[in-house]
Amino acid sequence: MKFKKLILASSIIASSLVAQVTMAADTIKVGVLHSLSGTMAISETTLKDTVLMMIEEQNKAGGLLGKKLEAVVVDPASNWPLFAEKSRELLAKDKVDVIFGCWTSVSRKSALPVLEELNGLLFYPVQYEGEESSKNVFYTGAAPNQQAIPAVEYLMDEIGATRWVLAGTDYVYPRTTNKILAAYLKSKGVKDEDIMISYTPFGHSDWQGIVSDIKKFGSEGKKTAVVSTINGDANIPFYKELGNQGISAEDIPVVAFSVGEEELSGFDAKPLVGHLAAWNYFQSVETDENEEFIANWKKYIGDDKRVTNDPMEATYIGFKMWAKAVEKVGTTDVDAVEQGLIGIAVPNLTGGIAVMNANHHLSKPVLIGEIQEDGQFEVVSETPGTVIGDAWSDFLPSSKNLISDWTAPVKCGNFDVTTAKCSGQSF
Repeated sequence: MKFKKLILASSIIASSLVAQVTMAADTIKVGVLHSLSGTMAISETTLKDTVLMMIEEQNKAGGLLGKKLEAVVVDPASNWPLFAEKSRELLAKDKVDVIFGCWTSVSRKSALPVLEELNGLLFYPVQYEGEESSKNVFYTGAAPNQQAIPAVEYLMDEIGATRWVLAGTDYVYPRTTNKILAAYLKSKGVKDEDIMISYTPFGHSDWQGIVSDIKKFGSEGKKTAVVSTINGDANIPFYKELGNQGISAEDIPVVAFSVGEEELSGFDAKPLVGHLAAWNYFQSVETDENEEFIANWKKYIGDDKRVTNDPMEATYIGFKMWAKAVEKVGTTDVDAVEQGLIGIAVPNLTGGIAVMNANHHLSKPVLIGEIQEDGQFEVVSETPGTVIGDAWSDFLPSSKNLISDWTAPVKCGNFDVTTAKCSGQSF
């Protein structure tokens, strides 16, 4: 009798385990790797909500491959080493099929070795410095040739800037971007003495001395512009100090690469009017697709005052492409989806079509926007078509001969066209 009960109990436990496995197999897990606390929460929390909105919409449309999507949200808390730990948790413990996340390049680079080791798939939705290409990452934000270089060209051609302040937060994205920009400026004949470079830590709040230095640098008879790679909540006191010291856009225009509608929401934008930002998307762009996206966002978040921004569009495009690729290849297997994504096209929100290229970068339009009193942007310049993101800069000697191509026969992230050799990750 006891033996029969033991068999019955074992059978029940086994059935329960099978049911749990079957239940887990009935969902496709989507990892969300964004800081919900710390200095980057001001920017990244919105992207977490964007992914959750996209998952909800996909589930309402029937899910993927007959399965519902399940979000697995973690908080790396603006702690860069923690991005590696949380990536491992998502991939090894939670068994997610894809990850949408990271904002800063240092967080992405922290997660990258784990992604490559465990063969995870990351969609990275923010502008970055380039000089990287991984089989395991799709870069849906702007490369330097889709943001930084066009912004400087605009300031040169339209505003007549000849003197430059490169101001950034002290980490890899600003330092590498400014290295590229300095090389570009020098190729255009700008002298070393006409380039001022300044770095500050994350969360920096005392801008009085630096803004005074900028003001002095711009008072020597040459048209001066600031190119800002300042990230996170340090932007608010930076712009406030510009206003405090009476620096207007007419005096010394600032073009920012990390300030969008979200950072300006709830902030008195009057002192910022006329300053610029370079992105691939602005909420103010009028298209049917954008109008629908904005309406869906406000309904989902339950707040008519909430805004949209560029990294949200990059998240939207990446999610749509991933879902389309999964349906195309009939599986969430990373290797199959990675190859299936190349060539995938979806409408972007500013008109036209976003295409995923063989280098894991998008074709995107480049927009320059001028800050308005309501915290929105008026588009003052736009490329006539889309620009293909370049993983490797043409202006750095170390990378000007490198290309990224994840299709056969190259299948390499940094292929040297002069030696016909791959010097990094390949498969």
